[in-house]
Amino acid sequence: MITENLPALQVVLPLLGAPLCLLLGRGRGAWLLTTLIAWIGLAISLTLAWLVKDGEVIRYAFGDWPAPWGIELVVDRLSAYVLLMVSLIAALVIPYARRSVEREIPPEQQTLVFTLLLLCLAGLLGMTITGDAFNLFVLLEVSSLSTYALISLGKDRRALTAAYQYLIMGTIGATFFIIGVGLLYMMTGTLNMADLAQRIDPLEHSRTLRTAFAFITVGLALKLAMFPLHLWLPNAYTFAPSVVTAFLAATATKVALYAMIRFIYTVFGGGFSFTAMHLEWLLLPFAAAGVLIASVAAVFQQDVKRLLAYSSVAQIGYMMLGLGMASLTGLTASLLHIFNHAMMKGALFLALGAIIYRIGSSDLDELAGIARQMPLTMAAFVIGGLSLIGVPLTVGFLSKWYLILAAMERGWWPLVVLVLISSLIAVVYIWRVVESAYFRERPSGALVVSEAPISLLAPTWILVLANLYFGIDSSLTTGFGGAAARTLFGAG
Repeated sequence: MITENLPALQVVLPLLGAPLCLLLGRGRGAWLLTTLIAWIGLAISLTLAWLVKDGEVIRYAFGDWPAPWGIELVVDRLSAYVLLMVSLIAALVIPYARRSVEREIPPEQQTLVFTLLLLCLAGLLGMTITGDAFNLFVLLEVSSLSTYALISLGKDRRALTAAYQYLIMGTIGATFFIIGVGLLYMMTGTLNMADLAQRIDPLEHSRTLRTAFAFITVGLALKLAMFPLHLWLPNAYTFAPSVVTAFLAATATKVALYAMIRFIYTVFGGGFSFTAMHLEWLLLPFAAAGVLIASVAAVFQQDVKRLLAYSSVAQIGYMMLGLGMASLTGLTASLLHIFNHAMMKGALFLALGAIIYRIGSSDLDELAGIARQMPLTMAAFVIGGLSLIGVPLTVGFLSKWYLILAAMERGWWPLVVLVLISSLIAVVYIWRVVESAYFRERPSGALVVSEAPISLLAPTWILVLANLYFGIDSSLTTGFGGAAARTLFGAG
């Protein structure tokens, strides 16, 4: 049956589609093919989510080589939840990409953008459902290498420097990760994650195991831009093409965090990670510092792209806070924010991309008075900003509510205060954009522009409405996220 092959198709389709894009050459053929693959991927993700919603686990063995000998793809409620997030973002960003790429990328490089987007998508989807530790490394590098190239295609020459900086730091992170995986293989003789979990259980006091844990944790922390290992992220988001920034901000760091959660709870086990290794001593201080420092840094940015980039570092801090609390509610908060942050930051970067499409800049002064000429675009930005702040009836409120509940359960009132203060700081930096767009006059001599094209507005507003819908009816996100957290904790 075709349903048995859906996990493989989820990864193989974008992987095969990438070289086909190159063969299609210039024109809209590459964009059409990429859009088709993205929407098929979304349909597959929805089907897989439906099949595992009651706790079923789908396993697919490549080449009929059963685990642990062969490579296995595993779809459970947690992986289906992340698959759905990644494929939904791709299905909205890629239709948006045509007009944006035509404006920002030279004609001879436009086909390359869609080729690299498909490679990146294949890597992210593969990372999400692979059950093999080394295969996760391979797919991590597939997504990373395509990301480096995508960032370098930005029209500002500083995009090359940003891509190089990310290349160096990303390579260090990948090297740390593969060293950790190699140490695990040396001890156990297996790379299958489920098999690893069983074989390392008796090795809890092994120094080699603790060293492997440290290498894998630091490597993935670099990939997900956890403070203070975030230095590659602001420049990468600022100088990449608009559509690349939107796609990466909504997916890449979240999938890296998902991989960290998989290793912490599925491979090493929560008991080893937090009782033997005291991972919370690392996560909580750096996460709290990241939330506060990155939020303050965002206030002083003149470029709105960079402002939102620092905001992303702070939002990653929220996810790490939930993870570091080592509680069911804290983990649920982290998993909720993986999905919710993708919705809010995707909407914000798509709205900003529509503004850049019209005025060619994301400088705060250049946005002065733009709301009068682009009311729908700025309205989308405002709603995305309200979600980022955590206003009730938005997904951002839901994430912060669970995070505050987790902190109160542990009696950690300073973290409650931290979440509230950082939300107030978010009001300040979002207000800077709103004040410029709504309450200042357009610069003298500035071109009069019209509203963004419908092909840019439609994906943006779908994500904006998703921020509101999932903020009001959270049954899907809390259902999948909560059930996945209970499974990881062994509570259901």
